[in-house]
Amino acid sequence: QVQLVESGGGLVQAGGSLRLSCAASGSNFRINAMSWCRQAPGKQRELVAAITSGGSTDYADSVKGRFTISRDNAKNTAYLQMNSLKPEDTAAYYCYAEVYYYRNYRTSLEWGQGTQVTVSS
Repeated sequence: QVQLVESGGGLVQAGGSLRLSCAASGSNFRINAMSWCRQAPGKQRELVAAITSGGSTDYADSVKGRFTISRDNAKNTAYLQMNSLKPEDTAAYYCYAEVYYYRNYRTSLEWGQGTQVTVSS
């Protein structure tokens, strides 16, 4: 079973930056797409950004031009660079990945535990 561990969340003032990391660990697997989503209290979970194994990216309109998703395939790690943060970016951020397991030839969606991002005004 692959485990995803996020890090890098915290408290930042509006206009500031944070960089989230999501590291996958385990054995006999390959990561396909990796994504970040977020959920604020009382709101639905929202896809923030996604990146394929080839490096193609997609973003929610609300973060375009401010957030950048990237990945290091050798380290099985994805990053979310968040700049020009706004109070409305406050949420729990979750990483998830489409994981292919060589042992049983199956693909599964694996989730991290989440990291809190709080942007003060």
